[in-house]
Amino acid sequence: MISSRAKEIIIGTIMGDGHLARLKTGVRLEVGHSDKQKDYVFWKYNELSELTGADPHTLEIADQRFHRRYRQWRFKSLIHPYLTELHNRFYFQKKKIIPQDIFSLLKSPLSLAVWFMDDGGRRNDSYGLFLNTLSFTKDEHQLLTRVLKENFALDSRIHWIQDGYRLYIPSSSAKHFCELVYPYLIPSMHYKLSFNPVTTSFARLTRARDVRKAHKTLVSLKEKGTKV
Repeated sequence: MISSRAKEIIIGTIMGDGHLARLKTGVRLEVGHSDKQKDYVFWKYNELSELTGADPHTLEIADQRFHRRYRQWRFKSLIHPYLTELHNRFYFQKKKIIPQDIFSLLKSPLSLAVWFMDDGGRRNDSYGLFLNTLSFTKDEHQLLTRVLKENFALDSRIHWIQDGYRLYIPSSSAKHFCELVYPYLIPSMHYKLSFNPVTTSFARLTRARDVRKAHKTLVSLKEKGTKV
């Protein structure tokens, strides 16, 4: 029996960098992050202890594109029927997809937080946030914007960048997003947020034009009655 908390973490992991690998005997979850995110890997490993076996291990990977090598921390889960069920939903012809029933799967702030820790960040020129969702189609992105709106009351936009589309959380929704995910983020991931609900402060912007733009955003939020 997998706990509801573990399931929520697994959903967020699949939405992010996690991979469900189908073997002859079933499906397992594979997790891997860079060396600087070692504590995050061990956090996931411990949270999913009912599914994990061998301890996380480090692996050196060669990046042929940039002719460099880097270390990654990884672990693999045990095979479980729940993972097989998720594989049937999230994969089509070995490619990760967004299933039509995502509304019933991605509904926990914990799942959203794990997804953000995996694939999210904040812009340097505003208080806006983003989720790197480059592998998904535009139709799938449209589905995700609806999920964020209906399940979390978050506005989001679809931005095209060099390699594909990604989800953008505008400054007007950034504070709400940060308040949703902050309780679940591990301390080393707080830097990704543009607003800290504990200190009630926004991230510092350095370029003069960005400061002016951000100031206008804060004034607009205050005029709408939003506490900042």
